[in-house]
Amino acid sequence: MESGNDGTVDVFGVVMDFCDAGNSEEDMLPPPLLSPSSSTNRALRNSVPLAASLALILWSSPVCAGVLSGFPGIESIPGPQLPQVDFLNKFNEENQKKYAELDERFKQSPLLKELLEKSKMNKERNKREIQDKYCLRGAEWGVGVCSTDGMSEAEKEKFISILKQKAGTE
Repeated sequence: MESGNDGTVDVFGVVMDFCDAGNSEEDMLPPPLLSPSSSTNRALRNSVPLAASLALILWSSPVCAGVLSGFPGIESIPGPQLPQVDFLNKFNEENQKKYAELDERFKQSPLLKELLEKSKMNKERNKREIQDKYCLRGAEWGVGVCSTDGMSEAEKEKFISILKQKAGTE
């Protein structure tokens, strides 16, 4: 805040006049808004933040992970060696042997072999059904491997009826 000899005070770049004698209404009016100096100042005030924002966006470098980016973490440090309890180790070994034996017995069971065989047959059957369905659709639409382009109407009808019988839709 600066004070002038003519009765004006400058507060944050705004000049205020405190003389009350001899001021007319024209002296009290603010300066015109479009004066050359004010429009330049306004343009400068608006362009500086815009330029700073564009500089940050266009020339920003990749973000670093931070202070601990090279730190391996607590998971990489081995924990303390815990005391071993003999009866728990023996119990664990017995369970491992028992479970391994049961797994081997299940893998050799006729039930598992039968289920795997059924699954393989179902997979092949389902694959064939899907291929037949899409072949039928392609024949009806005239596209794909089973397209009926170039066939007469009688041949098309016969071919589509054969595909429908094969797909089981007729």
